[in-house]
This record gives sequence, structure tokens and C-alpha cells, in this order.
Amino acid sequence: MIFGLIPLHEAEGALLAHSRRAGGRMLKKGTTLDAAAIAALREAGITEIIAARLAPGDLLENQAADRLADHLQAPNLRRNAAATGRVNLIAEQSGLLRVDAAAIDRINLTHESLTVATLPDYAVVAPGDMIATIKVIPFAIEAEIQSRAEAASQGGAFALHPFRPLKVGLVLSEIATLKDSIVTGTIEVTRNRVEGFGGTLLPPRRCPHDETAIAAALTQLQTEGADILLISGASAVVDRQDIGPSAIIRAGGEIRHFGMPVDPGNLICLGRIGPIPALVLPGCARSPKLNGIDWVLARLFAGLDVTPEQIMRMGVGGLLKDTQVRPLPRARATAKPRIAAIVLAAGASSRMAPRHKLLIPGPDGRTMVARVVDHLLASTARPIIVVTGHREPEIRAALTGRDVQFVHAERHADGLAESLKSGLSALPEDAAATLICLGDMPLVASTAIERIIAAYDPDEGRNIVVPTHDGNFGNPVLWDRRHVPDMMQLAGDQGARLLLKRHAEEIAEVPMDDDAVLRDFDTPESLTHLAGNLGWAIASCP
Repeated sequence: MIFGLIPLHEAEGALLAHSRRAGGRMLKKGTTLDAAAIAALREAGITEIIAARLAPGDLLENQAADRLADHLQAPNLRRNAAATGRVNLIAEQSGLLRVDAAAIDRINLTHESLTVATLPDYAVVAPGDMIATIKVIPFAIEAEIQSRAEAASQGGAFALHPFRPLKVGLVLSEIATLKDSIVTGTIEVTRNRVEGFGGTLLPPRRCPHDETAIAAALTQLQTEGADILLISGASAVVDRQDIGPSAIIRAGGEIRHFGMPVDPGNLICLGRIGPIPALVLPGCARSPKLNGIDWVLARLFAGLDVTPEQIMRMGVGGLLKDTQVRPLPRARATAKPRIAAIVLAAGASSRMAPRHKLLIPGPDGRTMVARVVDHLLASTARPIIVVTGHREPEIRAALTGRDVQFVHAERHADGLAESLKSGLSALPEDAAATLICLGDMPLVASTAIERIIAAYDPDEGRNIVVPTHDGNFGNPVLWDRRHVPDMMQLAGDQGARLLLKRHAEEIAEVPMDDDAVLRDFDTPESLTHLAGNLGWAIASCP
């Protein structure tokens, strides 16, 4: 690849290095300069441009990233389309990620122009979490470099082990001086841990702090189908011969390891009864904060054996006292930017008169607007703000029982902009961004919404996220909060799309496999198509 300052008359076919505005046209970096682009630059008075020209055999950045992503893809992972030389690998299920560090090192040591960054080995991930990003640094790389990187990736580098819906039995031993609130608190914390991994806590067993009583409780829980057994002792276990470990042996089990180089969590005892793991919990397991038991449970829920050697290798990174990071998918999500959703449902539906399109029931009885809201409720977007106006009582009634916030647009008859501004005025202060959703697009599923949310990355300049299909912009569109002041200046029937041209460099496009993001239903003809294809009932709609 040849990079540098090129006379404009020699630049056709080169890749633009930096975004430039030429008259009324924005040429984004990486654009292949065709005759029209050259003409626009010339008209703007530009005589030379910084650009890159490909050498024979060079691969464009997106081609190179795509090819390496194909080599690294693994079960339970999906990849997005290459853009600006980047492909992200994304978890499709909750589970435990294994990363072959040696394989990643081999790829990264191939050449500076091709990189792979990953989450740590044994990271707990939720659906939609990015587990790795492949980034080609220059606009193009040599085919020989690409071949070496692909050879280095042979055999793969990732394995995502999905969490299994295991049943967990909990035995709590008690002494006279132990407060009942401590016991009930331990049950609640343990239940949250177990459910965070997708498991179920069986009814806990409370018994005296006695080897025989604990052993009997363990045996009973086995008959109830426990896949994992936990013992929370009235006092911390301090030795292999202590009451908790002895109860495991009395119940027909064995002790595999005592102690671990993780703090908090040092005093954990790892045993098993037949094939069932049996653990004596450290005292810190009464707390919801991250500790050694979380690491062990993650592996067990993922179907991985936990050996004494693996426990003893947990020392690097095992000083966890001051960390604020939690491993559970439920808790991890709270650290992500808060994304609100605004559903525009205030219009008069004049093109569908006398029907109101948003109140049209589907085959399951849900109205069109209810289906839109339900897809949002199945996503991570919160809060969901529904803007009402025309026929407000009926719109509210159609959404009865749903966790939404209603905002009435007093001037909804003045145009779309007034509805939009009413919704924006209700955004919570801690919302980093908002999805602007149309109430007449019932086919946009929660999975599509999550893909849009996942693409939002203000640190990378991706402040606006637009779903696309066959190159056409669709809905809903996600907007960073920084654009709210501009949207509040809109008037009449102007929507926020007017601002897309102004902020072209901030747009991240998310290609969708189907055209749901393009399909709104606001005319009798479109509604007939919806009824014919999806079985929606329109004959008796309001």
C-alpha cells in the first residue's frame, strides 16, 4: 500500500485518508475516490489529497478483517459485518469464555497491521456481550501478512461454554448465637448468585451445626435432584477435618481441595459426592461482592470440572478485595451505558382513517403499539417512554400492565417534531443515549434492538446508530445524548433524520438480515400486506 499526499488528478481509485467536506457532500475517510468524488473535491478548490493506493495483491481492511473473523468464529458466538477494518465477535448465550492466549499472541505477533483484542480467559459473558474485536490498522494489508495471520489462527482461539440450568442445594448450619437475619440474608445472596448463572436454588435446608445433621441434609438434597451442593456453616471452615468437610465424607463423598489463592475466598473447601460437586463456602459467600465462590460456580455452571490444580492456579489476579467488578451477567449489564427508548405514538393516523393503526390487534390480541413496546421490554433499553397524543386513553389502555412511562404531547397536532421533543424532555438525566422508535413498526424484534444498542460506542465516535437493509437506512435510530439539544430545535413534521446528514461521521451502520427495520404500516395497502403475510386481524380494528 502506498500512502501520502497525492495530486488530485492522480487520486481516482485511491482511498481517502481523512474525511473531507466538498461542497454539499461529505466524503468519509476510507471512501474510494471515484470520478464524482474527484469532481466534487476539484470544485471545492482542492488540488491534492492525502490518500492510500493499493499495491497488487493488497487486501482492503474490511476484506482482511472479514477473513480473520471467519477463522476465529466459534459455536455460540456471532460476528458483525466488517466496518472500518473492524469485526466484533459477540456472545449469543450466557456462559464462560475460554480464550487461548497463545493463539491470540501468535496472531498479534504476525504483524503490527492486524490485531485481535479479547476479554480475559474465564470471563463471564451475557448475550450481546462483545468478547473480541478484530481490527486491521491500515486501509489495506499485504496478502502475505493475511495468510500468516490466518495460519496462526488455525485451531481457533475461543470457546464459549453456555451456562446450564442447574439445580443447587444449600445447607445452612446454625448455632444458638447465629442471628436469623444472617441466615435469611445468606439464602437471598446465594439465590441471586445461582439465578445469575441461570440456575435454580432448591428449598434451603437449615439444620444444627453438626456433622450428622449436615450429612443428612446433603443426602436429602441429592434425592431432590441437586446438581451442586453448597454448605454455609455457622462458623467458617478452618481445616479439612472441620464439621463441613466431615459431613461431605459422612454423606459418602470426598474432599478434593481445601483453600484457594483468592481473597476474599481463601477458606473454600472443594469436595464431591459421587459426580455431584459439594462445596463448603467461605464466610465471604454471605456477601454479594465478588469472591472465590463466584469463580468456582461459573466453571461448574459451564460444565467444566474444577480440579485442585486449577484452584491453585487462580492466584494471579486473585487479590480481589478492592475490585468493583461483579461476574454475574445480570450485574455486569448495569455497568453499561443506560439507553432509554422513546416510542412515538401521538399521531392521528390520518392516512389510515377511520382506523387508528396503532390500535390494530394482531392474531394474539396485542395491538400494533403493544407489540412494539413488548419488543422493547425484551431488550435492555430502559426506561421506555411512550409519547401519546391522539386517542390517548385508548393508547394507554392498549399498554395496560406494561412497565412504561407515558408522556402526553400537548401540541402533537403541530407535527412529529412536537411529539419527539415531548419524549426527549422526559429522558432521565443518567440516560447516555436514546432509541427513537416508531409505534407502527411491529416487526422490529428485540434481537435487532440489542444489536443497535451494542453498536453504540461514544469512545469510538459511534454516537448515532442506524439499522440498515440493502443499504437503506431504517428505524429505530439510536442517538447519543449530545444530540438532544439539536433535536429540541426541530419543528413541524421534521424528524431527527434531518440531522443525520449533518453528523455523517458519527454514524455507525448496523446491517440487518431482513427488512423489518424498513417496514412501517401507515396505509391501508401496507396493512393489507401485513394481514396477508402475518395473519393480523384488521376487519374489526378500531
